[in-house]
Amino acid sequence: MVSGEVASIDKKSAVHGGARARYAEFAWAARVLANQAHRHGLKPPGFRTPPRIVGVDRSLRRIKDGVVVSVALRDRPFLAVLSDMVEGVVAANRLVGREAETARTVLWSCVETLMIADEAQTRVA
Repeated sequence: MVSGEVASIDKKSAVHGGARARYAEFAWAARVLANQAHRHGLKPPGFRTPPRIVGVDRSLRRIKDGVVVSVALRDRPFLAVLSDMVEGVVAANRLVGREAETARTVLWSCVETLMIADEAQTRVA
């Protein structure tokens, strides 16, 4: 940029840039959650977006070799997306009671930095 030139971003670019950032955060969270699940003896699900079922925020599909957790990103706080991803790991592994609580604690601790970043972005926006 030349000195004195004003940078401008049209609304469409800003929206698409935000969507790209959200997909990148989703992909990062999916990798982290899958790694932590595996590390703690759980079977990591695959993650995708959006769900194939219209009108739902999260769906779970059991396939031959595992489970796919589908999560809606559009028009949702990222904290809600992370919650669906964590619960997806718990549901995919059919955890209940103390095992489910332990898994949630471990999984939330590994995505905590994304929650903090989302809160800061929400306050600024």
